[in-house]
Amino acid sequence: MLGLNSKDTKFLLIVIFLTLATPILLQPFPEGSGMAQFNAGYPDLMQRFAIYGIFAIGFNILFGLTGYLSFGHAAFLGIGSYSVVWMYKLLDYNVIWGLPLAIITSGIFALAIGFISLRRSGIYFSILTLAFAQMSFALAYSVLTPLTNGETGLQVYRSDKQVLLGATEPTSPHFFGIVMRENFWEPSVGNWQFTFNNGYYFCAIIAILAFYLSLRIFRSPFGMMLRAIKSNQQRMNYTGLNSRPYTLAAFVISGMYAGLAGGLLASMDPLAGAERMQWTASGEVVLMTILGGAGTLLGPVLGAGFIKYFENIFSKINDNVLHTWFGFLPDGIEDFMVTIVHPFVGKGWHLTLGLLFMAVVIFLPGGLVELGQRVGRLFRRRDINSADAEAKAAKQRANTPAE
Repeated sequence: MLGLNSKDTKFLLIVIFLTLATPILLQPFPEGSGMAQFNAGYPDLMQRFAIYGIFAIGFNILFGLTGYLSFGHAAFLGIGSYSVVWMYKLLDYNVIWGLPLAIITSGIFALAIGFISLRRSGIYFSILTLAFAQMSFALAYSVLTPLTNGETGLQVYRSDKQVLLGATEPTSPHFFGIVMRENFWEPSVGNWQFTFNNGYYFCAIIAILAFYLSLRIFRSPFGMMLRAIKSNQQRMNYTGLNSRPYTLAAFVISGMYAGLAGGLLASMDPLAGAERMQWTASGEVVLMTILGGAGTLLGPVLGAGFIKYFENIFSKINDNVLHTWFGFLPDGIEDFMVTIVHPFVGKGWHLTLGLLFMAVVIFLPGGLVELGQRVGRLFRRRDINSADAEAKAAKQRANTPAE
């Protein structure tokens, strides 16, 4: 199916199901309960899961397959956002015009930056990409103010041309009239409230297509060449194969993924700012990929969801929420527990994420995917042991003479 073997087809179908069912899966606790704080089934966060999942999938093609660690991919994220907002300003709010431009523009910039940066490898390549990203940030923040609107950020004004804007057309990002910010269904089941949002499913469908493309790349001869480069590029060069076209192609594809993610960010919120090009955004996608499992198919998506969940859920847990949780305890113990937990939530969510990241790197070098594999092997081992025990028992019964 779709050029995939049966195993990959089943894997893709599982990913599609999980992606489409996200509004239900991320709303496990009823509204009004103490655990509802941990629900993540609201549109803005679900959109970020899908968008940053695309960003991490693209970065994984470069880092996970090829072994080249880029610290400058946020530059392409920002370029994609600026491209989409400029299409809003020149044409109209239909996202169909801006997203292809975001992919093409980021691909061109990735080709130029990769052509220079890939002359070096290792830490020198990483520093070069970081330098280009910081140069892009500085240009967007100050020098190219007529194009980027500097620190204020690029946005749409009433004075903009928007030559294709019709009298009845929505004045917010949409896809042929389907407005991104609107919900098309909000069912209530008991005390559960689910939200099915246009913008999320638009991002989700694109994320599924991006994942399918990465799956094909992983299984292709091109993907095998990238793995060979990561394994031993020098030995590969000794065989007479020129590895540079492959690494440049991987860099460009990865940059285009980042541009698409940036364009989707602007498709959900018609604003582009230079802060999306900062080195912190580049570092974030590195953490996502390593945390989930570099070189795996699903790992970067898991890492992106993990970090965005902590950023949006744990950061909202303040002292009032903690007092609600520990309110059943005596006053002194309640205050003590709040004091203990306080540094790890709210503004201190970075500390919790940092500790978890350290634990993953130390005990799970393969990331969250390795954790899933270990659990799977544990259950399979139990099944095998129980099957062997049953077989031995049956054999003993068969060899025991009847009385």
